[in-house]
Amino acid sequence: MLLAFAVVLLLAVLVSSLAHRTVLSTAALFLVAGFLLGEKTTGVLHLHADSPVVTAFAELALFAVLFTDGMRVGWQDLRSAWRLPGRALGWGLPLTLAITALLAHYIVGLPWPEALLLGAVLAPTDPVFAAALVGNEKVPARLRQLLNVESGVNDGLALPFVILFLGISQGSGDLHLDELGTELAFGVAIGIAVPWLAIKLEQSRFFSASAAYEPLNAFAIGLVVLGLAHSVHANLFLAAFAAGVTVATFGPSQRKAFGEFGELVAELLKLAALLVFGALISLDFLGDIPWTGWVFAVLALLVVRPAALAISFIRSRLSPREQLAAMWFGPKGFASVVYGLLVLESGIAEADTIFHLVALTILLSVLAHSSTDTVIARSFDQQSETPQWHEPPEPSRGADGTPGK
Repeated sequence: MLLAFAVVLLLAVLVSSLAHRTVLSTAALFLVAGFLLGEKTTGVLHLHADSPVVTAFAELALFAVLFTDGMRVGWQDLRSAWRLPGRALGWGLPLTLAITALLAHYIVGLPWPEALLLGAVLAPTDPVFAAALVGNEKVPARLRQLLNVESGVNDGLALPFVILFLGISQGSGDLHLDELGTELAFGVAIGIAVPWLAIKLEQSRFFSASAAYEPLNAFAIGLVVLGLAHSVHANLFLAAFAAGVTVATFGPSQRKAFGEFGELVAELLKLAALLVFGALISLDFLGDIPWTGWVFAVLALLVVRPAALAISFIRSRLSPREQLAAMWFGPKGFASVVYGLLVLESGIAEADTIFHLVALTILLSVLAHSSTDTVIARSFDQQSETPQWHEPPEPSRGADGTPGK
């Protein structure tokens, strides 16, 4: 496993510049590598859904991603740019969940609790597969901000629904909902209290972090949150997201110092988890999916998000081009990978069916979105360039530089 990851990582580094300029994707590279190295393809990686390494990478990677996502969207950022992302999250997320559940129930035939669970798993979006669009400064700032904030927040917002519908699907019913609520509440409380206390201690006159150790401050906070949440059986993922938001809100210097280091740690764990996820997929795995599952996956990509955001963007003042770009770039990414693994590990009756549908949808999304982000971004480049015949003529100037007559 370690050697395989190291080799694929080295290859990803070597082609990363090319991937940034073309339709190639480093995330897709790890997914495809996992597929090729999996036990049912070449047998290099011996991984199963119940393998300890799968659970470990799923938990650690999602914790790191949610922590860094939360740090990207502190309360001040949300207050200053909430209107458009608020539409996508307040209306688009629940509509995406509901429409996906309708398709899962009426096309695939899943019972309602499992259909709603599948909708919650596939509701989050991932900016990794639309990096060329989000990172292109010629794309309108409000569109980039919309996609960035939405994808940063919706992982955490979808999580309670995943946990709730998973509990109902397991037959927990009302008997364990109080326990579930306690886990969620403890997770949020730990995620707020630990970073706030740590930041206040550093800001006091008794403590101070050196420049060399400053990037490790937020990392240490995250580890304390992870360990404490494990110890008291609080929800790890809500704790991670709440901790990231708290650091961004109360510790801007810690947020800045941790930025590049934290992104690298989260990216490494994310790529490792994609490799593991890909290893669980094979041609036989895809062949087990009935034609109704393929119809569901295609509709989940082509119909669900456009329909949900078309309603969300009514009177939003976004241009048609911006709306179409936002509707298309709702890639199913890393959060859905981990949520799908959690469902598979749960042992519910429809776990295998749900995982197959999640895996197929994510696979199609990675291929479709990571190969079109550069193309769409370049269309905004062309739009932003004013043709020469539209530019006013340069006024003539005298020898002293003043405009001529």
